[in-house]
Amino acid sequence: MTHTEQTTEKTPAQVLLIDDHPLLRRGITQLLEMESDMTLAGEASNSADGVRMAQELEPDLILLDLNMPGVNGLETLKRLREAGVASRIVIFTVSDHEEDVIAALRSGADGYLLKDMEPEDLLEQLHQAAVGRMVISDRLTALLAEALRNQKPTPSQPNFDSLTPREQEILRLIADGLSNKMIARRLDISEGTVKVHVKHLLKKLGLRSRVEVAVWAVQEGLTNRS
Repeated sequence: MTHTEQTTEKTPAQVLLIDDHPLLRRGITQLLEMESDMTLAGEASNSADGVRMAQELEPDLILLDLNMPGVNGLETLKRLREAGVASRIVIFTVSDHEEDVIAALRSGADGYLLKDMEPEDLLEQLHQAAVGRMVISDRLTALLAEALRNQKPTPSQPNFDSLTPREQEILRLIADGLSNKMIARRLDISEGTVKVHVKHLLKKLGLRSRVEVAVWAVQEGLTNRS
């Protein structure tokens, strides 16, 4: 085997599915079975089981339905974050309502995908989410940017130049969709240090979440990929 043919063995990303529809869970399970780098760690049909399994299994990625009977997905998301679950959490729903998207992302979701996606597109987005990138269905990106523009009553616009060089560097990586853990690895600093920088840059920019930072940075052309 030549050097270029050598591959490094990677542990498959563990996925936990929380959704009250058995048919959908089966479909997602079958999709994941076709992937070598993702595997189903478990599935739950309600919030309580989902939160418990998330704490027990510590999956890499949680796919969470928004509209569940009893405790809904948004409340489940809050409970997961309050319980200290550090997994990537992606909302998977039929709802494309602006308020649902904003509420989910503000509550700590790492992505928001719609259930009418093509299977291959869903898998691609899950791969992106599993390696630490933020994922949002394409047709929601414009909606999110418009919502951010409209809800901005702040007297001053965010000022990129008010940030330190390190904060600017981290902002660009947030805009590229990287998680705190991925940013820490990229910059060879601790995840705790990244969190402190993120807190400071949010305050300086007058923004309330890393999602708002990402959308604003993309609008301003501040991403590493622009």
